[in-house]
Amino acid sequence: MKQRKHPKALPYLFLSEMWERFGYYLMIGIFTLYLKDANQGFEMTKAESASLYGTFIALVFFTPFIGGLLADRVLGYRLPIVIGGILMGVGYCMMGVHSFSMLYSGMILVIAGNGLFKPNISTLLGNLYNNDDHRDQKDEGYNLFYMGINIGAFACNIVSAFLINKYGYSIAFVGAGIGMFVGVVVFLLGNKHYTGGDVKKVSVPGEKPWWIDLMIVVVPAILFAVIGYFINGVPSETNEHSFLVKDDVTDAFLFACIPVIFFFGYVLFTSPKNERRVVSAILVVCIAVIPFWPFLNRMERC
Repeated sequence: MKQRKHPKALPYLFLSEMWERFGYYLMIGIFTLYLKDANQGFEMTKAESASLYGTFIALVFFTPFIGGLLADRVLGYRLPIVIGGILMGVGYCMMGVHSFSMLYSGMILVIAGNGLFKPNISTLLGNLYNNDDHRDQKDEGYNLFYMGINIGAFACNIVSAFLINKYGYSIAFVGAGIGMFVGVVVFLLGNKHYTGGDVKKVSVPGEKPWWIDLMIVVVPAILFAVIGYFINGVPSETNEHSFLVKDDVTDAFLFACIPVIFFFGYVLFTSPKNERRVVSAILVVCIAVIPFWPFLNRMERC
């Protein structure tokens, strides 16, 4: 039996994701080291760097909800991927500039760019396997796709060590940015092969506008985060331990997750029966992953 070929878009998406992960994991691997470095960085304490790192990671994992919703209902998938990749590349380069304003501005660009890029390249790949010619190859396609993630994550460690030892942190961050820009160029080279997968969700009669779904999650998440941050007071000489778990940032993150869990619970019970298995899996993953980041933040502070 002749083996069928995968969609022509797969190599381009594979390489785009590989370079995106190369840049992201290079950046994230040196982030706290850079913050704590007394010569090239900001001489933060371990607790301060861990708190900023935890906040950054929490927002990186929250924005894909927004980016995915915008792509599904408004923008399609190709445009957010390109815009997101450019934002991340610029953000990585800015983070290497020794200035708090540039650091925070770069972090904001990375958070926004990741929200646009990360959920949509995976969805675009899945859509390309939804036709009858490739439907039964989807799992194999995703396995190949995720090999790109592993390759990028492995290679960046070698490159980052070389760049830091030879040129310093600033050039290492630029290296992450260059990796991201290469990923965008590769993605654009395969643009003609994505047409069949770049399909926006068709609205059905009675369905809520996309921005209502966005507000249902984002506004309560922000409010709950504020409550979590301030619920036990603020640090003072008489109230040194104002947090509930480990610090106020971790409290804010955990509280912000509450509306997200309720949202997916609502989706689970209101979705068609044939979709509930998938939504259930998402809900279980959310519940399992949420405690991981506070635990990681706690380990970083130790």
